[in-house]
Amino acid sequence: MTSKTMSHLLMKIENGVMELTLNRPEALNSFSPELIQGLKSALQQAKADKDIRVIVLKGAGRAFSSGGDVKRMGSRSPLATYEHIGNLNELILLIQSVEKPIIAAVHGYAAGAGFNLALACDLILAEEETIFILSFSKVGLISDGGGSYFLPRLVGLQRAKELFFSAEPLTVEKAYEYGIVNHIYKKGHFEDEVKQYAEKLSAGPNIAYGFIKKLTNQSYQLTLEQVLEQERITQGTMVTTEDHHEGITAFKEKRQPDFNRS
Repeated sequence: MTSKTMSHLLMKIENGVMELTLNRPEALNSFSPELIQGLKSALQQAKADKDIRVIVLKGAGRAFSSGGDVKRMGSRSPLATYEHIGNLNELILLIQSVEKPIIAAVHGYAAGAGFNLALACDLILAEEETIFILSFSKVGLISDGGGSYFLPRLVGLQRAKELFFSAEPLTVEKAYEYGIVNHIYKKGHFEDEVKQYAEKLSAGPNIAYGFIKKLTNQSYQLTLEQVLEQERITQGTMVTTEDHHEGITAFKEKRQPDFNRS
């Protein structure tokens, strides 16, 4: 196991899983420049390290993240705001480009850009009683961090507009009903459930996972004909991989495949 403490971020690597903990509990893990930069650096490391197969984002203290730092709001100039959102955008794009599953493990609150950070991930696992809220309109702002892109694709255009307009809290049960949350876990079991889920995922075929993420993300911008052709080309590569041969061998031998073998 490898552990590392960075400014406003904790990192732990174990059993192929990189766990990144937003570590500003006194500020409900709101985004600071240091936190955003730490996440970007850690994800670049995960991108380059073949032994890291799954990434988990979580929050320390009472919440996943409250998003933008309210204490800094109202004091930023237009230029400073533009640069801050640019840094956040780089983080969101990096989450999308890492060809490994990224899980948001959400508890307490996910508000504003904190909600959108979770939406940028591939899966959202949530603890019971978690609240999601797109609070931007309450302070006279629009959504940032990709919310205007991700949310309509999950819940539909009209429902997304209502959530943005109203800025009303969304219970974890309603978020699950809307297709935002993948699984809900009970308090007291959440961390163990997330760990088990991530480790199970890390035992899977990481090359296939990478292409699945890439192709499904691209499908929003492609026609059916383009998707079919991308699948055709990619599958020609997949049949040559060791993971495919291991999967076929394991099927014939009636055993579980070992995709983590050296």
